[in-house]
Amino acid sequence: MELVSKKTLVLGAGKSGIASARFLARKGAIVALHDRKPIAEWSDAATALKEEGVGLIDGDIPSWLLDQIELVVISPGVPTKTIPARYVDRKDGEVIGEIELAFRFMKGRIVGITGSNGKTTTTTLVGEILRRDGLETFVAGNIGTPLIDIAEQTTENSWTVVETSSFQLETIKYFRPNIAICLNVTPNHMDRYDFFSDYAASKHRLFMNQTSDDLAVLSADNETTASWGGGLLAHVTRFSVKNELEEGLFLRGMDLVSRAGNSERVLMTRDDIRVKGIHNVENVLAASAAALACGVEPETIREAVREFRGVEHRLEFVREVAGVSFFNDSKATSVDAAVKAVDSFEGEAGKTVLILGGKGKNAPYAPLIAPMERSVRSVVVIGDDAQRIKEELSAHIGIIEATSMADAVNKAFGLAESGDRVLLAPACASYDMFETFEHRGRVFKEEVSRLG
Repeated sequence: MELVSKKTLVLGAGKSGIASARFLARKGAIVALHDRKPIAEWSDAATALKEEGVGLIDGDIPSWLLDQIELVVISPGVPTKTIPARYVDRKDGEVIGEIELAFRFMKGRIVGITGSNGKTTTTTLVGEILRRDGLETFVAGNIGTPLIDIAEQTTENSWTVVETSSFQLETIKYFRPNIAICLNVTPNHMDRYDFFSDYAASKHRLFMNQTSDDLAVLSADNETTASWGGGLLAHVTRFSVKNELEEGLFLRGMDLVSRAGNSERVLMTRDDIRVKGIHNVENVLAASAAALACGVEPETIREAVREFRGVEHRLEFVREVAGVSFFNDSKATSVDAAVKAVDSFEGEAGKTVLILGGKGKNAPYAPLIAPMERSVRSVVVIGDDAQRIKEELSAHIGIIEATSMADAVNKAFGLAESGDRVLLAPACASYDMFETFEHRGRVFKEEVSRLG
C-alpha cells in the first residue's frame, strides 16, 4: 500500500485514531486527524501529533478538504454512516478501519477472535498458550493495543492474536485471519444497529476472506453461530458445553474433550480452569481449538490454562470485607454478559448483591430475571439507565438507586450479609459516568478498598 503523499483523513481522535494518524504520517502520508469534540478537549497524545505533521480538525469538516481526500481511516467508535466517510467513499476514495490498515503491513499468521462476550479473555488465553509453546506471538486489536502499533513488528514466523469488535469488522476489506473464532452473538450495541441481523452480519465479516486453507471456530450452542458453518469456505470446528459433538471440542461431565474422526482425547478437566463460570469453559474450548490448529500439544494447553487467572475487569476478585467478597466485572457491558456473570456463581442462591446500570444499549433487561431469581439477593442501580432497569426488573427483585459508584459500593455492602458477594456487572456501557469500562472498574476497586 503506497502512502507517500497520499491525502488521508483519520476519523476519531481516540486510541485507534491516534495510532493510525501517527503510522500514516511516519509513512509519508499527508494526514488530518478529526474529531467532533473541540480540540481543547482532546487528549495530550492526540494534540501532540501536530508536532509530527498531522493536521488537527474539530467540528465540521469543510467540503473543500473532503474533495481532496484519497483515503479515510475510520475509528471503531465512529459510525460508518458518518458524512465524511460516505462523501469520500462516493467519490471513489477508499474508506477502511485501523484493523484493515494494519493488515496491509503485517506478516505471518493471524488468529482473529470476535463474539458478543468473552473476546478479551479468549484472546488473552490464546496468546498465553502460544507463548508458552515458544511461538513468536503478538496480541492486539480491541483488547487495548492498536493492531497498527505492532503491524511492522510481525515476521513470517509470528502469530498475531487479534481481538475484533463488530465496529472494527464493519471496515475490513481484505483482512484475513488464518484461524477465525466467533464465540457467540447475542443482542448488543442495539443503539448503533437498526436490527440484530445487522449486528450479527458485522460479526460474520470475520470469515469473509477465509479460504479452504483456513479454520473457522464456531459455538454449536449459540443459535446464530450454529447456523453459519455451512456457508463458509474455511474448514469448520465447533465447540459446545451442552452436547457431545461428532467432531469438535465439547464438555463431557468434568472433561474437556477434543474429537476428530474416530479418535478423541481429554484435554483437561474443569478443575484445571481457575476462572469461574460455564462461559469461561466455552472460552477455554475455543482457545484450545485455535491452539491445536497452531500445532500446540494438549499438555502445553493444559499447563497454560492451569496458570491462567483471568483478565482485569472480567469477574476479577477484588477483596473480602467482613465476610463479603467483591467481584469486578466492569467489562460486562451487555445484558448477556451480565447474565453470564451472575450465573458464574452457580449453586449459591440468594448470595449476590448486584450493581447494574450505566449507559444503556437499547436492549431489554428481561434476560436478567431468571438468573437474578436464582442467585441475587438485591440490586443497586446507577447511571443513565437506572430508571429503565427499575421499570423492567423491580417486580422481580428489590432495587435501590445510588448516585455514584461510592454510593453504590456502600449501599451494596450494607445489603450484603457475611458469606455474600457484591458483583459489579453493569449490563451497560460506561461513558455516562466514566471514561471507559476500565475506568469504571478501577473506581469500583478504589471504593471497595476504602471500606473498613
